[in-house]
Amino acid sequence: MSRRAYDVPPLELLVAFEAAGRHLSFTRAADEIALTQSAVSRQIQALEGRLGVALFRRLHRALVLTEEGRSFLQATTEALATIDRAARALKGSGEPRPVVVSTTAGFAGVWLIPRLSSFVAACPGVDVRISTGNALANLERDGVDVAIRYRPVDSLPAAGVRLFGETVSPVCSPRLLRAAGTALKVPADLASQTLLRMEPFGSNQLQDWGLWLQAMHLADLKPAGVLHFSSYDQLIQAAIAGQGVALGRVPLIDQLLKAKKLVAPFADAVVSPRGYCMLVAASAAKRPEVVAFTVWLAAEAHGPGSARPQGRARA
Repeated sequence: MSRRAYDVPPLELLVAFEAAGRHLSFTRAADEIALTQSAVSRQIQALEGRLGVALFRRLHRALVLTEEGRSFLQATTEALATIDRAARALKGSGEPRPVVVSTTAGFAGVWLIPRLSSFVAACPGVDVRISTGNALANLERDGVDVAIRYRPVDSLPAAGVRLFGETVSPVCSPRLLRAAGTALKVPADLASQTLLRMEPFGSNQLQDWGLWLQAMHLADLKPAGVLHFSSYDQLIQAAIAGQGVALGRVPLIDQLLKAKKLVAPFADAVVSPRGYCMLVAASAAKRPEVVAFTVWLAAEAHGPGSARPQGRARA
C-alpha cells in the first residue's frame, strides 16, 4: 500500500491536460508547452488511464471536454495556479516580475502591443505576459492579473475601470482609395467594394457592419465581395494591405490613422454602444508591478491626441 499523503497524477500530465482543456486542442497545447501533438495526446491518454475516465470526447476536427473532464479541469487549473503563485512568491527579487494580461487578439494586436514598448522602457524589470482569447477569464482561478474586456458600455462590471468607448466608420488603405477614385465617394459606393468583416454569428453576413450601415440607411447593402476573419487584428492587416474596406474602431486604430496606413473615405462616424474596460484581480491589485502596468494602461487609454476619422459622429 502506498504511504504517499497525496495520490495525484504526475505534474507533467496535469500541465498537458490543463493546456489541452483550456485550448480544446492538442496541437495548440503542444505549442504552448513545447511538446509534439502526439506527445500531448499520449499524456492525456495516460492521465485518462490513471483516472479511469475519459476526459475528452474526440470529434472530427474538434475536442470537447466530458462532464468529468470539465470538473477535473477546474480543479487542476486552481491547483496549478496556486502552485504557480506560491513559486513566484518565493523567487528572488532579481527575477522578472510577471504581469499576466488577458484580452482579445484584436485589442492586443492593434492597440496594446504597438504601445507596449513605452511600458517596457519605463519598467524593464516587469515581464508582461499577454494571453489572448474571446472567453472571459476568471482572474483568480486562471492566474490572470489584469483583464481587458470589450463590453456594452451600459453593462461594464462594477469593479472595472473604463478605458474608452469607440466610434466606428469605414476605413481602407490609401492605395485602395486612390484606385477606387470616384467609385468610393459616398457610403452607397461600398456596393462596389469588398468588405472585410469578422466571422458571422447567425445568418447575417454583415452583422458587425450593421450599426454603421443602418445609420447610413443602407441596411440592405450588398457588397461586391466579403472576406471573413476570426480576429480583428487580422482584419485590419488585410485592410492595410488593400484587400478591402474594414469597419474601423476608433480609438483602437488611432495610431494607424495618424500614420496614414488607413484612411476614412467618408465623413460620418457612428458612436458604438460598446467599449473597453480593465479589471484587476484582487490578489494582484497591490503588487507594485501590477500597479505600474495599470497606471500606464489607463494613461495610454486616456491620453490626449487620439486620432478620429474626419467628420461628424452620430449617436
